[in-house]
Amino acid sequence: MRGVVFDGKQAQVVGDLEIRDPGPGEVLVAIAAAGLCHSDLSVIDGTIPFPPPVVLGHEGAGVVEAVGAGVTHVAPGDHVSLSTLANCGACADCDRGRPTMCRKAIGMPDRPFSRAGQPLFQFAANSAFAERTLVKAVQAVKIPDEVPMTSAALIGCGVLTGVGAVLNRAKVGLGETVVVIGTGGIGLNVIQGARIAGASVIVAVDANPAKEAVARQFGATHFVDASAVADTSAAVREVLPAGADHAFECVGNVKLIRQAVDLLDRHGQAVLLGVPGFKEEASFLVSSMYLDKTIMGCRYGSSRPQRDIALYAELYRQGKLLLDELVTEVYPVEDFAKAVDDAHHGRVARGVLTF
Repeated sequence: MRGVVFDGKQAQVVGDLEIRDPGPGEVLVAIAAAGLCHSDLSVIDGTIPFPPPVVLGHEGAGVVEAVGAGVTHVAPGDHVSLSTLANCGACADCDRGRPTMCRKAIGMPDRPFSRAGQPLFQFAANSAFAERTLVKAVQAVKIPDEVPMTSAALIGCGVLTGVGAVLNRAKVGLGETVVVIGTGGIGLNVIQGARIAGASVIVAVDANPAKEAVARQFGATHFVDASAVADTSAAVREVLPAGADHAFECVGNVKLIRQAVDLLDRHGQAVLLGVPGFKEEASFLVSSMYLDKTIMGCRYGSSRPQRDIALYAELYRQGKLLLDELVTEVYPVEDFAKAVDDAHHGRVARGVLTF
């Protein structure tokens, strides 16, 4: 079968992957569509260290082909969106409703794939850049058949991360103010999460002025073109003189993390979603924090995937959550290199691979 394999030096589309049958508690899914996320690119460029060879992809949707023993919530033929976290469901954090904190959710990759007899690792317990993948039962969330696969694919990472950061982690309240730094796939979902939460002012900041239209489509009330102003923070404060209740950094740049903190009003929260290099450090004025300000990390939108994916699919059906509009370009998997180039150059909000 076809898939995208990173061998430690380059990523390429291959046609000779094999995958084992599902074991107890596992689901075999025929992938229909998979979003190309910057986390996949970060494996290729080394920002996210991951052992090769590995089948890439972690944002996908498809149709259940087979289930292992003990799986009852999905059945062959069901349409599913996939979570990237294979939480155990039995530890203290899972029991508290915090599956993103499960210590078995990351760091112990499985190897369900093989190629010419060599086992290959699975990325993010998902590997959606393959015609078929194996996931833990908890990762497969049934969705309505009418949700297009190209849109459903994006729920399991970009939407869960961005919308979840607003609703689950920051808990943005009705009438509060929000600044979103970076309007890529994650940033757009933060923007629409803030809109759904009822934020009164949503300021989008990006160095690409071409992104203004889509940022406003998703809910931004103001747009600051960081490439056209000498002082981005001053431009934001023209809209919010006292600062923002919430500032989301969606780029992964330590200077922008500092900017997010500096843009906070009293009792404000800076939420870090972008991923800098693992050893990079950021700084802030300690004295500014004594006005009850908070800097918080956010892992995977602090989500509960079985609950949240189903919720977001329903919000899509109600017209409240934009998914189709996130899909800028659809590529056959054979055009993976073009999809990567478009993502690198900011030509797409989200590119989606199809099989």
